[in-house]
Amino acid sequence: MSKRIVAGVDIGTSKITTIIASQPESGLLNILGVATNASRGVRKGQIVDIEEATGSIVESLEAAERMAGYSISSAFLSACGAHITSQNSHGVVAVAEPQKEINLDDVRRALEAARAVSLPSTREILHVLPREFIVDAQEGIKDPVGMTGVRLEVNTHLITVGSTALRNLEKCASLVGIDVDGFVFGGLAATIAVLTETEKELGVIAVDIGAGTTDVCIYVDGALSYSSVLPIGARNVTNDLAIGLRISLESAEKIKLLLNTRESEMVTAENNKLEGVKKEKGKESTQDDIDLFSLHLAEGLHKVSKKTLIEGIIKPRLNELFTMIGLEIKKSGFGGLTPAGVVVSGGGAETMGIVDTGRRNLAMQVRIGMPSNVTGLIDEVITPAYATAVGLVLYATKTGISQRERFSVDKLGKFVGKFKMQGVAGKVVDVIKSFLP
Repeated sequence: MSKRIVAGVDIGTSKITTIIASQPESGLLNILGVATNASRGVRKGQIVDIEEATGSIVESLEAAERMAGYSISSAFLSACGAHITSQNSHGVVAVAEPQKEINLDDVRRALEAARAVSLPSTREILHVLPREFIVDAQEGIKDPVGMTGVRLEVNTHLITVGSTALRNLEKCASLVGIDVDGFVFGGLAATIAVLTETEKELGVIAVDIGAGTTDVCIYVDGALSYSSVLPIGARNVTNDLAIGLRISLESAEKIKLLLNTRESEMVTAENNKLEGVKKEKGKESTQDDIDLFSLHLAEGLHKVSKKTLIEGIIKPRLNELFTMIGLEIKKSGFGGLTPAGVVVSGGGAETMGIVDTGRRNLAMQVRIGMPSNVTGLIDEVITPAYATAVGLVLYATKTGISQRERFSVDKLGKFVGKFKMQGVAGKVVDVIKSFLP
C-alpha cells in the first residue's frame, strides 16, 4: 500500500524549516526528514527580498529531501506577519431538502455565505474556520451533517491576509519549483501541534513567539475564536542584549542561548532533593557572574552580571510583550473563557524566565508547548521552535488531499475547478494534465 508523502515549509524571520513526513493509513504521522536554515530576505514574517528568500528555501528543502530520501513536488507554506488580521462572521442558508438530512453541500453553502464579507481589494480570506453550527435555533452543534432541519446557520472565524504578501510567497514557491498545496496561518499551525483537545474544549490561549512576530490564538469551546499578530518577537530581546552589553547581534544571540541552557539546568536542580535546592540557592549569592569564556565572543567579553542580564535587560522586554498579549486578550472579549491558561510555543518560548513572567503579567497558568502526535525523527523537532513546522504537516494530513486536488485542477484554468469532469471529458482533462509541468 503506497504511503502519501506530505511536506511543510515554515518561512520564519530567523529560520526556514522544512519537514517531510509520511502519512500512514492509521497511526501517528511519521517524520522522515527535517532541515533548518538561517532565513534571509525575510523580515517580521514577510518576504522583503525574493531572491535571498528563495535561496534559503532551496537550501532547507534540498537538505530535508536528502535526509528523507524523497523529492517533493508540493508543500504547505506558513503565512506569517503583522498583515494578518481576523474577524468573526455569520452565515445562514436554507437546507436544500428540508425533509431529508443536512448534507455536506448544505454545510459548504453555509460557509460560503459566511465568507461574503466586505474586504478591501488588497486583502483576501485565508481560512474560514467554523466555530459552531446552529440548526433551527439549536446552538452549539459541531457537525450538522446527518441532522434534520430547515435552517442552517454557522458562526465562523475568518483569517484574512494581505494579497501582496501571499503573492510574494507564491512567487518564491514557483521559483523554488514546488506547487503550493495551501497557505496556513503560522499561529494556527502551531496550535495544531501543541494544544490538546481538552485544552481547546476548556478554552485556552496559544502564544507562538517567533523572532519577529508573536501570534496569539484564543480557543473557546473547541474552536478558534480570536487570532492576531503582534509586531514584536524574540529578536527584540536579542537586540536589547546587543545594545545593553555593546556587542554584536551574533554574540547577543549566543549569550541568550547560553542563558536558556542554564535555565534548564536550574530547573533540573529544582527537581532534585530539597537539600540540593538549598545548596543551589547558596551558590547563587556567590556566583552572580556568568562565565562567557566558552562562547569565545569576538568582543572579548568573558564575564557578565546575571542580575544585569535578566533583571535589567530580558525581563523588561518580556514584561512589555506579555502586557501587549494581555491587551489582545482583553480586546478579544474571551479573557474569562480560558481556564486552561496560556500555552507558549515558538523559538521565543525558550527565553529565560518566560513562564514566570507570563504568570505574573497575565495572572494565568502558563506552560511551554511541545509538538506532539508525531513519530519518526522526533528528536529533531520536539522543541517549541518547531511547533509551526510540525503543525504544517499535521494540517496537511487533515486537509492535504482536497487541497492537492484543487490546486492540480487550477492548472487548467480557474473555471475548470467549478465543474466535475466525468466520462470522456474527464479522460481528456487527465491527458492534458499529464503534459503539464
